[in-house]
Amino acid sequence: MKLDPFYLIVDSAASIERLVPLGVKLVQLRVKNTPDEVLRAHIRAARATCERHGCQLIINDYWRLAIDEGCDFVHLGQEDLAEADLEAIRRGGLRLGLSTHDHLELETALAAEPDYVALGPVYPTILKAMKWAPQGLDRIAEWKRRAGDTPLVAIGGLTVERIPGVFAQGADSAAVVTDITRNAEPEARTREWLAATAQWR
Repeated sequence: MKLDPFYLIVDSAASIERLVPLGVKLVQLRVKNTPDEVLRAHIRAARATCERHGCQLIINDYWRLAIDEGCDFVHLGQEDLAEADLEAIRRGGLRLGLSTHDHLELETALAAEPDYVALGPVYPTILKAMKWAPQGLDRIAEWKRRAGDTPLVAIGGLTVERIPGVFAQGADSAAVVTDITRNAEPEARTREWLAATAQWR
């Protein structure tokens, strides 16, 4: 499969409703520590927005709810992968993206035959505390060689200004969180990302 080069990650359906209509074609809904009924509402609203605008919606972690709500793509971290029922995910028609941070995690992820693997953090990130040092651009090239035909998503500390280096090393998509969500003008920054990734679309 081919991923859009601009992979937006947000924490609410409201952000999806705000930013997807600008032209976003790939978005992850990453909602943490939320009751199921609230999360369902986020998923339903996000799915409706994405369907209206031809955007691929990816649900973070909650694969059972993703199946229940008729979604078709889920992203799992390594801990979630260890506990997930991959057969149920595939039976549910979900495509699968997986996080990786080191060589062992990449081997584990590729054994699950995912639809993409993500490598991070490429640069220092303020999103969450991580035990892994920034991977750097060279690791992107190495991961792409190891992943082969499996699409590679770069994530962690990415900005518009860092996009060229990420794609030059072989990444198929660049995921962004805080460069947009913590920007004073997220709509304007989203438009900058769309313009900056257009040549790889």
